[in-house]
Amino acid sequence: MKSVAKATNSIKSIQSLKKMTDKELFLYYTNNRNIEIRNELVNRNLYIAEILSKKFINKGIDYEDIYQVASLGLIYAIERFDVNKGFEFSSFATPTIIGEIKKHFRDKGWSIRVPRRIQELSKRINGAKTVLHQKLQRSPLIKDIAEYLECTEEEIIEAMEASQVYTPKSLDLTYDNDGEDKDIQLMDLIGQTDKNFDFIENKDFLDKTVEKLNEVERKVLKDRFFKNKTQMQVADELQVSQMTVSRMEKKIIEKFRKELSKSLD
Repeated sequence: MKSVAKATNSIKSIQSLKKMTDKELFLYYTNNRNIEIRNELVNRNLYIAEILSKKFINKGIDYEDIYQVASLGLIYAIERFDVNKGFEFSSFATPTIIGEIKKHFRDKGWSIRVPRRIQELSKRINGAKTVLHQKLQRSPLIKDIAEYLECTEEEIIEAMEASQVYTPKSLDLTYDNDGEDKDIQLMDLIGQTDKNFDFIENKDFLDKTVEKLNEVERKVLKDRFFKNKTQMQVADELQVSQMTVSRMEKKIIEKFRKELSKSLD
């Protein structure tokens, strides 16, 4: 309490804030929420936001944007920090700031990861568009951008197409259907998985597994599961007991189970 009182009495000017320790500032801010105290704490600890922001350079979002988000995370940390718990503020602030940065990446980052060179070229293209639009007094063509950036037109097109994955598009997005009464939705243009794929995969698995059965096992499999013969009928044809046929069935099923397990590994 004496420290709090001392800190309170010392808040008379900006110069007096400079002389206070971080602990004194936090003690005072916890009890009084003085905006000048918070600003001083932010200024003293901005280096933390700067260091953490640099870890996310060249990740698809401009450094300035990341730094702003990190600075906001720093303010959140200052608001929540309790100096009485004995933690170092930097240790407390770091996970809060990184959490805010990662949240920003989830909301604003590339929804599909593309090569860094494409991301960097995409940013350069955006800048070139602004410069060329002012210089040419019209929207720049692909050729104009390529010449300005000293790239090929194919590279410009590749980067511009890749930039479309920066944010996902809604499946409800509609397109004009060339004069038709009804517009087309994006979901109508997306291909569907061919149902025959599963059939082909299953058939291939069955064929390979059947090849590993002996002649008697193949007959039991065919008669029991394709011709729907009873165990007694199969047993009479093979001149064995019904119990033998039952055991053979279990053995065949076990072989299929093992082969299926191998195919899934």
